[in-house]
Amino acid sequence: MLSLGAGVQSTALLLLSAEGVIPKYDAAVFADTGWEPASVYKHLDRIDREIAQPAGIPILRVGRGNIRDDALNPEHRFASMPLFVKNPDGSGGLARRQCTNEYKLKPIKAAVRALLGAKVSEDGSIGRAPAGRHVNQSIGISIDEFERAKDADVQYARNKFPLLDLGMSRNDCRRYLTTNGLGDTPKSACIGCPFSGNARWRRMRDENPDEFADAVTFDHAIRGGGASANAKGKTLRGKAYLHRAMVPLDEAPIDRVTRGEWKSRQVDLFDAVADQLMEDGDPDGCSPWACRSGTPVVDAA
Repeated sequence: MLSLGAGVQSTALLLLSAEGVIPKYDAAVFADTGWEPASVYKHLDRIDREIAQPAGIPILRVGRGNIRDDALNPEHRFASMPLFVKNPDGSGGLARRQCTNEYKLKPIKAAVRALLGAKVSEDGSIGRAPAGRHVNQSIGISIDEFERAKDADVQYARNKFPLLDLGMSRNDCRRYLTTNGLGDTPKSACIGCPFSGNARWRRMRDENPDEFADAVTFDHAIRGGGASANAKGKTLRGKAYLHRAMVPLDEAPIDRVTRGEWKSRQVDLFDAVADQLMEDGDPDGCSPWACRSGTPVVDAA
């Protein structure tokens, strides 16, 4: 099976399989957080229609709700996002990242168990995988990020990394997709993913203003953390933000500015790594199987 994020690397794997370069997948699984950009859903529909279906590879779309709605629902447990938190003393931290596990890994693992023949209860929950059975699970990690390749943490899956075997980098994948008319493959991440860089925020603001407005609204709404924690009186000691500059998204420096200009407004952010992260976002992005967990911050009063 293929763990399909619908980004560059996993789309390349789907196409490689459909073309017979690597063995044909029995299924591809896409975990939907409910808050993906319209471009991702459009791309997913296209590769399903033009690549997967003709090759006889079913794409299974699974999920556990809508991450945006759940975060703003005072009656729903908030699976913490990696929000940037500005503490009362001015220092910054990164909230614990639980969203990937809740909205991507758990649905994918449940789908894998179902594929292996696990019992499905009346409430839709999926039981344990049958003993002695496992899937070979392809993950789109390329040679420029080989250190992120890890073994599965469950007995019923064996992680495989065909791009490493083929010696393909992310740029190789992009060239391959471009050659096959898929050069516009988007990066898969939630609309309000805190790991976004200025380039993504600018593109969203300029090309998809409704999505950017949605992210801005969400950013203001989570200043004190998740709604459920706030309802219980467990607000953040600091303030949470989507943008790594720890300012409101609609005030963040997402347009290109010189280091000197921005340094006059914001301190302690400026070395070469910080500049690159500000512009491009986290290089690890939102891969469900190889994400950064983030540095936990103290988030309860």
